[in-house]
Amino acid sequence: MNIRDAGPGDLPVITSIYNDAVQHTTAIWNDKLVDVANRTQWLADREKQGYPVLVAVDEAGEVLGYASFGDWRAFDGYRHTVEHSVYVHATQRGKRIGDALMRALIERGRAIGKHVMVAAIESGNKGSIRLHEKLGFSHVGQMPQVGMKFGKWLDLTFLQLILDDRATPDAA
Repeated sequence: MNIRDAGPGDLPVITSIYNDAVQHTTAIWNDKLVDVANRTQWLADREKQGYPVLVAVDEAGEVLGYASFGDWRAFDGYRHTVEHSVYVHATQRGKRIGDALMRALIERGRAIGKHVMVAAIESGNKGSIRLHEKLGFSHVGQMPQVGMKFGKWLDLTFLQLILDDRATPDAA
């Protein structure tokens, strides 16, 4: 498996992975499917912001999963904090692909000077929560019944990882 930056040729599979998560999981709290044009704009927006979109690919170059991060909140005071997302193809889950993508994403966050990475995970997704804990993320809160999907209320668990040891935001 190789981790690399995503390109336009990866977008059909990224779109398929995203849509599978929309249809079959509570990892994405959207009900609407997207098309390649939507993911093309998303990729362009990430690139414009200087944020990575990474893909895990097998020896044949097939995309197995993807990961990215973006601004946590759109206010200047949060500019050192990002929220990430990681999605793995349904047939590839449980093969440490999410772990590899997360490690690469954390390094990218550090490399561009981010201070905190936030994870917002549906509280029933114990596998994702365990993965984040293993990578050093700490639980920082839970919000009961803030979302809904598949006819039930969903709880949201927040975890965070401090990426560097800066005492102040200006200490780079």
